[in-house]
Amino acid sequence: MKRGILTMALCALIPVGGLAQTSTTSPTPAPNAPADANAPLPGANSFTEGQAKSRLEANGYTNVGELKKDDNGVWKGTATHSGAQVTVSVDYRGNITRN
Repeated sequence: MKRGILTMALCALIPVGGLAQTSTTSPTPAPNAPADANAPLPGANSFTEGQAKSRLEANGYTNVGELKKDDNGVWKGTATHSGAQVTVSVDYRGNITRN
């Protein structure tokens, strides 16, 4: 009986360790998620150029031109969307904005 109670108590404590951990990466919203109201947000961008391009393509942009990271950590470039050439930005959270 004591052994069963001890086993149950130990099993109950195991998930607690996982809950205390925090993530060190920025959250990445799902494709087609609306951009934050203040986007593009400055911040240390962990996206590579290829990842930023893939994010744009997943959101309906084509002919993505060369992207360059600016001093605020925002990827900027050009692309086509709905037949129009636009200037695009991808910030560290994955927000896409266009001008």
